[in-house]
Amino acid sequence: MGENGVAKTYMRFTTVTGYFLQDDPETPAGNFSYTTLIRDTEQTTTDFGLKNRSYVSDGDRTTHPATQWQRFENEVTRLNTQSPSSVQYKVLFLARHGQGVHNVAEAFYGTPAWDCHWSKLEGNGTVNWVDAQLTDLGLEQARQAGHFWAKEMAEQKIPMPQSYYSSPLDRCLATARATFSTLDLPPDRPFRPIVKEGPPPPQTKQLLREVTGIHTCDRRSPKSHLQQKYPEFAFEAHFPENDEAWDPDTRESDSAVDARLKRLLDDIFTHDVHSTFVSLSSHSGAISAVLRVVGHREFRLVTGSVIPVLVRAEVVGGEEPVREIEPPGIAPSCM
Repeated sequence: MGENGVAKTYMRFTTVTGYFLQDDPETPAGNFSYTTLIRDTEQTTTDFGLKNRSYVSDGDRTTHPATQWQRFENEVTRLNTQSPSSVQYKVLFLARHGQGVHNVAEAFYGTPAWDCHWSKLEGNGTVNWVDAQLTDLGLEQARQAGHFWAKEMAEQKIPMPQSYYSSPLDRCLATARATFSTLDLPPDRPFRPIVKEGPPPPQTKQLLREVTGIHTCDRRSPKSHLQQKYPEFAFEAHFPENDEAWDPDTRESDSAVDARLKRLLDDIFTHDVHSTFVSLSSHSGAISAVLRVVGHREFRLVTGSVIPVLVRAEVVGGEEPVREIEPPGIAPSCM
């Protein structure tokens, strides 16, 4: 029992497989495109990877024809409607930011030299990568994502996100804006993005951000600067002015990132109960952690990519299993 005699519970997350190509072990993960699929030299649209299949909720499709995405939306509604109150389903659109200047620098210097030396600097005298900005290509990748969303809305009647969350780092805010701000969205699903901080201190640490520490590209700008640059984004009330999570000497361990992103999902599934389709603009490391937390297979995203995941959340009685949190690491030595 918890305080005041209330029984303890925790939330358990699992990936519901069989709906998207990305959760199918037979789908090659390397360089997968969420917009196009090439098989035997023939190119087809992948609809974000949604599989062409039947659902329990289909009923008589000859009487009520619908697109694959409309039928999938009906299936998710069925899952939520027929589940006990302790279970809910959400579709998470996990979007990696477009190419950043730091991505170009790491590719130029090589990952070993980047990790041991260049990532600790604020730039190279020509380019500054503190709270790294998008490159022209990165901005174009974000715009292309918006074009694909528009195409899917027009042709497939895809259900647009009901909530939009973003990492507080500039490259994610810019990506989300370039992707969604110019779309002709349904009136009941406007683009009102939230910069995700999480529950009140001391459990915050800006939950949706990238693995933090050492790399200056992951040191965010002051809140006041971001609010001036991105006035359409809402910042949660307890969001701190300065970056209190970034440490110049140590970097988060994978297990610590997993625990942080687990708290993010706890927060979203607990407080955003009316949103079934949710967009999260984030980073490769953070997205990898979300996939680990929900039991999805490893699926690395290239810059500007999106992966949808159908997640089942269940409130379970008892103590949450203890996670072993490894200590933060230090930068490798240059050989």
